[in-house]
Amino acid sequence: MYEFHWEAIPQYFPMFLKPALLTLEITAAGVAIGLILGLITSLAKLSKTPIISIPAKIYIFVIRGTPLLLQLMILFYGLTSMVLLDPFPAAAIALGIHNGAYIAEIFRGAIQSIERGQMEAARSLGMTSGQAMRRIILPQALKRAVPPLGNQFIIALKDSSLASVITIRELVLTSRQLASSSLMYMEMFTIAALYYLFYTTVLSLLLDYVEKRLGASDYKD
Repeated sequence: MYEFHWEAIPQYFPMFLKPALLTLEITAAGVAIGLILGLITSLAKLSKTPIISIPAKIYIFVIRGTPLLLQLMILFYGLTSMVLLDPFPAAAIALGIHNGAYIAEIFRGAIQSIERGQMEAARSLGMTSGQAMRRIILPQALKRAVPPLGNQFIIALKDSSLASVITIRELVLTSRQLASSSLMYMEMFTIAALYYLFYTTVLSLLLDYVEKRLGASDYKD
């Protein structure tokens, strides 16, 4: 019967601090790339010009239809066969491309939820479609997109664990390496899980606060 070594938790916990910070960095980079790519892709998909909308639809279809692990390996080994690329930027780009497809659909849904009359009213005031989108539609859409974006950020945090397959020493790879050397598998995986729980809890509380702040503004005179 396996004997859990509780004393190993405080002993090994500090060893996970640097990998935990690296996990945050990968997540932040992937989310930042995903936000930019997602917003651009959502606008492209909504375009009435086929040469713009069709590539956006294909990108979303391919990325959402294939596993992130496969995308990560294809991108890493594909790019490194052509250019010298470290694992971290490769992971950030792969996570950004993956997140971008899902964030694009979040933005698209939020934009389409805004009443059509607002665009028409803005155009009647002399605004161009671009001005109306930037000044009227997008601010409201971004506000409505906060809850699903929050869920996507949490998913992105957990997805960053797949970066371990390309030798990035984040939480999962660290737990596996320490487990192999110490033979305390459950203890090391528990420590990694505690870090993830801490991150997701803090992120959830932060997003709840942002939602309440944005929601409160709806009721101000």
